[in-house]
Amino acid sequence: MSSEEFEKLHEMYRSLYEELKLMPDKAQKSHGEERKRLVRTFDERHGEAEEVLQGMEEELRVAPLSYRNSMSTKLRMYRRDLGKLQRDMKNSAPGFGSSYNTVQGNHGIYSSQNQHSTHLQSQRALLLQGTDALNNASQSIERSQRIAAETEQIGTDIIEELGEQREQLDRTRNRLANTGENLSRSRKILRAMSRRLVTNKLLLGIIILMELAILGAVIYLKFFRK
Repeated sequence: MSSEEFEKLHEMYRSLYEELKLMPDKAQKSHGEERKRLVRTFDERHGEAEEVLQGMEEELRVAPLSYRNSMSTKLRMYRRDLGKLQRDMKNSAPGFGSSYNTVQGNHGIYSSQNQHSTHLQSQRALLLQGTDALNNASQSIERSQRIAAETEQIGTDIIEELGEQREQLDRTRNRLANTGENLSRSRKILRAMSRRLVTNKLLLGIIILMELAILGAVIYLKFFRK
């Protein structure tokens, strides 16, 4: 149940219904004034039960959406039960229809209007349920759109970041290419310096050998040749 008020109305209806459902059998077994009294009492209790159901319908309109389906089902079942009891009373008490109209006057018209009003209230309750469902669907769509927009923004940021990383990689590759060229030039220079060093060593060795030969010749001519 959706509220304490609905609980109270439900208990009142059950009490009235338990009293009403015994009256058709009693009316069938009674006669004269006793039957008329039962008819009047039935009509009074039936009217009270209708008022209780109206109060329950008022509670239905303000109940949470999750409770409305079960509450609406109960109300339809209660009205069906009341209608069946009224038919049973007519079958059990011949002349119930004329007595009923005599006692209540315009109550039959009121009951018809009341049933029409009840039908309209049920339709309004269903319309409110549909409106709530539509609002929930609209909110869900709005949340989905926000999530989609956020996802699109994240994707755009990622693409921009990847673009920046690509530029950094291109610059790094260019620097590596320049470094490779510099290394190649350095190797060429080192090889040239190495060849020059070998050449210089050879020349120095030749010069030393020539100086040794000259020194040997001088020593020979000075000390050994006479």
